[in-house]
Amino acid sequence: MNRNGQRRFLEFFAGGGMARVGLGDDWTCVFANDFDPIKAAAYRANFADAAEHFHEGDVFALSAERLPDAALAWASSPCQDFSLAGARAGLSGGRSSAFFGFWSLMQALSERGRAPSVIVIENVVGLLTSHGGADFIALCRTLHEEGYRFGALEIDAGAFLPQSRPRVFVVATRNPPDDLVGASPFHTRAVREAAARLPAELQAAWIWWGAPSPRARNADLAAMLEPDDRVAWNPSQRTEALLALMAPSHRAAVETRRAGRERSVGAVFRRMRGGQQRAEVRFDGLAGCLRTPRGGSSRQTLLVIDNGVVRSRLISPREAARLMGLPDSYQLPKSQTAGLMVMGDGVAVPVVRWLAETLLKPLVDSKTANLAAE
Repeated sequence: MNRNGQRRFLEFFAGGGMARVGLGDDWTCVFANDFDPIKAAAYRANFADAAEHFHEGDVFALSAERLPDAALAWASSPCQDFSLAGARAGLSGGRSSAFFGFWSLMQALSERGRAPSVIVIENVVGLLTSHGGADFIALCRTLHEEGYRFGALEIDAGAFLPQSRPRVFVVATRNPPDDLVGASPFHTRAVREAAARLPAELQAAWIWWGAPSPRARNADLAAMLEPDDRVAWNPSQRTEALLALMAPSHRAAVETRRAGRERSVGAVFRRMRGGQQRAEVRFDGLAGCLRTPRGGSSRQTLLVIDNGVVRSRLISPREAARLMGLPDSYQLPKSQTAGLMVMGDGVAVPVVRWLAETLLKPLVDSKTANLAAE
């Protein structure tokens, strides 16, 4: 239940609204923004109340006066400068510096006594190590200076969905964490090392969020796919060219499954290895991390082996949406490239839902309960 509207949230860099979908009906979005017209159009197409609270434009152009009061602020700021595949320009990079546009708003709200009591910052795992960890220290310092305690979890969407998508979630709060502190499988080595690099005053503000393990995932990549007769397959020569790019170990994995009788579905990425382009396939029931169809990463290819026949095709936007945890009722852009861009830049819905249930609701509701007691 949404307690008297107390579970109100702001969603920055909202994209197609996947954090909102994950938070669900127990939360009320009172403000959202994104500067990208394609993502903004996707948001408007899927949320009937978008006209009331969605702002399309640069976060630096926003003012605190425009923002309603809310208990939670969610920020999935652009990740290109933190990506291990990018130039790793860090917080000084042109895209990830958009974080400071968001943070200036949080500071302005704080000065007015209106800052959200809980903040979630989601980004790629490279955030923990960018510039030798200096960027993560800077992030923690900005939170600490505004009176927040904080901790980080590294969560792979593969624990919830058949897509390998590791992301870092920094959860910061001004509310007492109470019983939410403890061990967690998401205190990965990268998180522990990032915490160890913090100076003493920031380590004192660190929270080891005791987020439990989710239930075991019960679906694999094959369950997400469209029926074979509803999709366009590559011509056989293109599939053979793809197989020719595989290293011996990957080609052997294909041949083993070609010789078997069971249907096998694999996910393929093209990568540069030792100056050569290679195709790498995985048959572990997971798709590789969905990415936007631009920049240095190729669009993900599916390899299907059935009765000794190997076929290949590109992943569809609807399949990508399922791999992000969205229902088939979610309206995708008409363009395939636009649809894949919205998905590739999004946050996995079940991860957000799990965070809401295990951490965010208890934190926000504890604040509500304390106010009621006063």
